[in-house]
Amino acid sequence: MTVSLRAKLFIILSGLVLFFVLMFLGLTRIGLEKFYTSQKKEALIISSTNFDLLYQGNPKEMSLELERISNTLGAGIIIFTKEGQIKYSSFGPLVDQDPSSPSSPHPPFISNSLDNPALSRTTPPRFPPGPPPIIKSREIIDNRTILEMEHDQDLKIDFMVIRHKMTNDDILIIKQPLALISESVSVAAQFIIFTGILSVAAGFIWAFFFAKRFTLPIIELNRIAQSMSQLDFSQKCTINRNDELGELGKSINHLSYQLDTAISELNKKNQQLMADVEKERKLDTMRKNFVSSVSHELKTPLSLILGYAEGLRENVAQDEDSKNYYCSVIIDEAEKMDKLVKDLLNLSQIESGFFQLSRNAFDFSLLLQDILLKYSTILTERKIILEMDNIDPCVVYGDELRIEQILLNLFTNAIDHAEFKKIIKIWVKEADNQIRVFMYNSGRPIPEESLEKIWTSFYKVDKARTREYGGYGLGLSIVRAIQELHGNHYGVNNVEDGVVFWFDLTKAKNIGNLY
Repeated sequence: MTVSLRAKLFIILSGLVLFFVLMFLGLTRIGLEKFYTSQKKEALIISSTNFDLLYQGNPKEMSLELERISNTLGAGIIIFTKEGQIKYSSFGPLVDQDPSSPSSPHPPFISNSLDNPALSRTTPPRFPPGPPPIIKSREIIDNRTILEMEHDQDLKIDFMVIRHKMTNDDILIIKQPLALISESVSVAAQFIIFTGILSVAAGFIWAFFFAKRFTLPIIELNRIAQSMSQLDFSQKCTINRNDELGELGKSINHLSYQLDTAISELNKKNQQLMADVEKERKLDTMRKNFVSSVSHELKTPLSLILGYAEGLRENVAQDEDSKNYYCSVIIDEAEKMDKLVKDLLNLSQIESGFFQLSRNAFDFSLLLQDILLKYSTILTERKIILEMDNIDPCVVYGDELRIEQILLNLFTNAIDHAEFKKIIKIWVKEADNQIRVFMYNSGRPIPEESLEKIWTSFYKVDKARTREYGGYGLGLSIVRAIQELHGNHYGVNNVEDGVVFWFDLTKAKNIGNLY
């Protein structure tokens, strides 16, 4: 079972609070009474010494001071002469007695022989008389003062008794009941226990909120780190502190920014690499298809040329007409091969990127009319109807020879695919800085999956029909290459009863001095 950092911190802090409270209670219970007794001892000694400095031999003159000392210490005070005659007692009024009188109910004093006469133990009589107290301990403070711990056998109470011989030889006795000290210590201990319980409760509450507040930044840092592990760098640390956690938050934000930047750049480079790899694959596929297509296209005419040439060599054709036919077949196939090679060279030059266009301004309408005039005989032979809007003179800017090649390829393509009504329509639409040329032929639509592929070299929608009119699938790829080199658009659309090809040309007047 995993314990969270907050729980661990709460347990540790709570344990420390409880430990110190219990230690304080234990020390109080063990040492408070001794400490209190020591303080009382010092107070008794100081009080006796100070009183001795003020005392002139008449207790009545010092009655107020004696009452103050008695009430302050909570002790009884007795003053008597060295002969044992009582001069003052806080225990109540006493009748002066003659110490030598045999009728006295109390012995004047009991004297233990000591080396120093000043330390003679003089015990005043008890009222009523009783057994003498039991001396538990005795401490000589100086040559004038003795401190004793006594146990009263009748009262069953312990007393702290200070006996001080004053300057005028009177004896001062201050008798402090230890029961008051024990009671005070007991009350203090109970209060400390009560406050200890409150302190423990308050400590637990403090530890809980402190642990929660202390771990909140760590939880936030952990959340951000987990987001970073999922490559999500949008989360930012909002810790606003001037300590180590604040510095750590700033470092994580900086690390997140650096990783985001590095991974973004890496992704861009990776995408570019993937694009390059994909482009290389396509180029490799195109090269393979190109070699295969060229081999296929050259195979048929070469086979015909080889076969008819061998026939001539073997004198298969005996008459003049047969020989002429063989020769015409060889010439036709050679011309097809020549056209194929020229188209391939043109396409290769244009797609290589090194081909330079020879741009100039020319009238597109005149170029179009010239081409239509050349193909008028073919249109008549194939019974194709040409419909063309009146095209006003429009000057365009580009390579006239290559644009003528675009028109020828699209027009011959329209002638070869014109079916049904056998109609070809040509019209032009003008925009701000371009014109768009449309060329329509009636016939079957191009399959949707082939609309993008027809611009690829050697691609044929209907291979049998293409072979029938001698095409190799290079015309539209040449159109694409020339338009891309000019930076203009091109396209094809299926309409209800045919196909429309279109391409853009740049108007000369909008070119200005850019060329």
